[in-house]
Amino acid sequence: MSEDKQLLHLVFGGELENLEDVKFRDLSALDIVGVFPDYASAEKAWRGKAQGTVDNAHMRYFIVHLHKLLDPDGDGKF
Repeated sequence: MSEDKQLLHLVFGGELENLEDVKFRDLSALDIVGVFPDYASAEKAWRGKAQGTVDNAHMRYFIVHLHKLLDPDGDGKF
């Protein structure tokens, strides 16, 4: 039986205090876009959000590879 592996990705963003660090201005205002089943769909969501905030230089969106946090060894065992 062959099952597709879920490779979960989180997309989120917020306004940074400055452009040199990844320190958010207001953690309560973070935009949690969502959790996606693969990198391609996460990238599509990230791109849409990033392009929609292009006028704010301090606004940044990120993709977090949740599957790597859940299974850091990559052996499929949690």
